[in-house]
Amino acid sequence: MKKALAIIFTVLLADQLSKFWVKTHMMLGQEFEVFPWFIIHFTENMGMAFGMELGGEWGKLILSIFRMAAAAGLLYYLFHLLKKGASTGAIVAVSLVFAGAMGNIIDGAFYGMIFTESYGQVASLFPADGGYATFLHGRVVDMLYFPLIEGHFPEWSPLWPNQHFLFFRPVFNIADSAITCGMGLIIILQKEFFGS
Repeated sequence: MKKALAIIFTVLLADQLSKFWVKTHMMLGQEFEVFPWFIIHFTENMGMAFGMELGGEWGKLILSIFRMAAAAGLLYYLFHLLKKGASTGAIVAVSLVFAGAMGNIIDGAFYGMIFTESYGQVASLFPADGGYATFLHGRVVDMLYFPLIEGHFPEWSPLWPNQHFLFFRPVFNIADSAITCGMGLIIILQKEFFGS
C-alpha cells in the first residue's frame, strides 16, 4: 500500500506542479528550448490523446465522466491487487496508470474554475471573476515536446516521397508519461504480473 501511495503522490505532485508553473508563467503557444531535442511548449487540449475531442459542451462532459469512471475502476482494481498480494511490478504499473489518469482528470475538472484563459496572456490563479470554464469543462495542460528527428522522406519512398517528417511530434505532460510507462509495463510483463 505504501508503494502505491508513494507512486501516486509523487506523480500527481510532479504533474500538477509542472502544470501550475506553465499556466502561471507562460502564454498558450509560448515555448522555450531546454535542449535542441527537448522543448517546453505550452498547449492545452480538451482531454483526449493527440488533441482529439468529443464535440460541444456535452462531449466534454461525457468525456470527463467516462474518465472519472475509468479512474474509479482502476482504483478498485489497484485495491484488488493489493488485497491479493500481487507482485510489486503489477502494483507499480497500475499505480502509474491511475496517477496519470487522476492528473489529467484534475485539469479537466478544476482548471477551468481556478485559472483565467491563457490566450495572449499568462493565466491568473483563483481570479476574482472566476475561471474560463465550469466544473468538468477545463482543458488539460501539455508542455513536454521532444522533436528528436527531423528530415524528409527519400524521393523513392512509395508512401510519402520527399515529404517532411518530425519524430516525436506529440506534446504531452507528466501524467501522460505515467500512463504510458504503466501501460508499457503491463503489456511487456503481463505474464509475470498476472499469470499466463
